[in-house]
This record gives sequence, C-alpha cells and structure tokens, in this order.
Amino acid sequence: MFGRYAPSPSGDLHVGNLRTALLAWMFARSSGRGFRMRVEDLDRVRPGAQEQQLADLAALGIDWDRPVVLQSQRRTVYDDAVSRLVARGLTYECFCTRREIADAASAPHGVPGHYPGTCRRLTEAQRAERRAERPAALRLAAGVDQFTVRDLLHGTYTGPVDDLVLVRNDGVPAYNLAVVVDDAEMDVDQVVRGDDLLASAPRQAYLATLLGTVPPHYAHVALAVNGLGKRLAKRDGAVTLGDLRALGWSQADVVAAIADSLGMAARDAAGMLAEFDPAALPRTPWVFAPPEPVAG
Repeated sequence: MFGRYAPSPSGDLHVGNLRTALLAWMFARSSGRGFRMRVEDLDRVRPGAQEQQLADLAALGIDWDRPVVLQSQRRTVYDDAVSRLVARGLTYECFCTRREIADAASAPHGVPGHYPGTCRRLTEAQRAERRAERPAALRLAAGVDQFTVRDLLHGTYTGPVDDLVLVRNDGVPAYNLAVVVDDAEMDVDQVVRGDDLLASAPRQAYLATLLGTVPPHYAHVALAVNGLGKRLAKRDGAVTLGDLRALGWSQADVVAAIADSLGMAARDAAGMLAEFDPAALPRTPWVFAPPEPVAG
C-alpha cells in the first residue's frame, strides 16, 4: 500500500507545501508503505510548474515510486466511476450558478459551503428548460447528511456530506471525484495533507464507500501560516525554495527550518525519517516569517 503527495502545478511550492510533502513522505516510509506522486493537473496549470515542483521535492530528499501519475491522463478512469454512479441512480444534473449556490448557503437555514440540493428537486420539464439555458454539472445524490472518519492526529471526526459536484459544467471531473478515484486506483491507503482539508474528508470517504472502496487512513497536519495567522501563500514574500535560495539559503537550510518547526533535531530528510514520531508532531500552525538575506 502507499502514501502520496499530490501537488497542483499552478506555481512553485512554498515552504508550507514542502513541509506537508516531507510529512506525507515520513508517514509513508516510517510505516513501511510505498510513496506515490500525483500531479493534479485537471485545472489551472502553469507551464514548467510540474517540473519545478518535482525538482524541489527531490532536492529536499523526498523520493517516490515511479511513475508520476498525471490526472490529465486519467479521464477514462473518472468517466468509468461516474458511469457506475449514474447507472445506480446516484446522480443528478445541476444548473445552479456560483451566485445561486452562495445565496442559498447564506440563507437563514443554509450551511456555509453546503449545497442545499436545489436542482435535486427539479421536475424533468424544469430540467429540460434549464438545459436550454446553460450546461449542467453533475452532482452526487448523497444518501447521508454526515459521515465519520478517523484521523490519526484529530481522532474521530464527523462532518457534513452534501450533494458534491462530480463533473463540472465544462465536462471536467471535479476535485472530490478525482482524488477519491485516484487514491483507490493507486492503492493509496494513507492520506496526509493540511488540516484545512479535514472538513472535506467525510464527503470524500463517503464517496469512496459508494464506489466500493475502503476510505484511506487520514492524518491532517498543521499548516504553515503567515504572521497574521493566514495560510501561507506566495504573496507573503520569500516562501518558495527558489526565493529562499536567492536570499542565500541552501536546501539544507530549508530542511533544517522545517525540522525545527516539527521539533526535530535532524538536519536532513533521512535523519528526520529516523527521528519521526507522529505522536510528537505539533498540533498548532507553524508561523513562517520570510527571512532576511543570509550574509556571505
């Protein structure tokens, strides 16, 4: 079985991404699992980003089992999964705009980020009328309102499940479908990622059960944040490996900073792996401040 890391090639990885990748790698290798790399390139792609991301990960000492999997080459796999759900009557067309969804979620009894099932209640005549106005997305007709997962760091977590999008109205498989199908097809039984994604685990685990697979073991790790406590981003300054190199940091310096943030004494990836103890991981965010140039 495998753990995995799955970057989206929209730009360079920042130190928070690199930290999560190192953690995913350590979780997998320390538990005797293989480690897979998946490029989630169904959406926005910046030319050259994939190659740079993989180079940066390798430079930190992360290795992975070949080949690198590209989501853009797996459309037939996603189409097959959708066809199976459609055949079981577990889907419906959705014509709602982003504004309509936002308005419904902000209504007095709405749940933020939760689709209220508006199009699930349309008659066939209404669907035919809406098809003439705009292309439809395809949603899951969920049979539960919530689902429970077990997380190694957060314990038992129960979260809402709504009628999530399976295929966008431009025909592209949605993230929640692709990630579930990929993990199952790639024999990934351990998912390590930032704890901002913990809320998505119940709906993904539920979808996995509908597709006849066992949900993976989860570990949602604390994020790297800026001085305001917001999730770290490129706009925060020198946060990528390239930025830090330009300031005089070596790859070893970056690994050492990540190790310090995890309370580890090791100064390289191999040493961190030997020292790795999931129970000792910090549960609070790492506040990363862009460094000053290194003299010399």
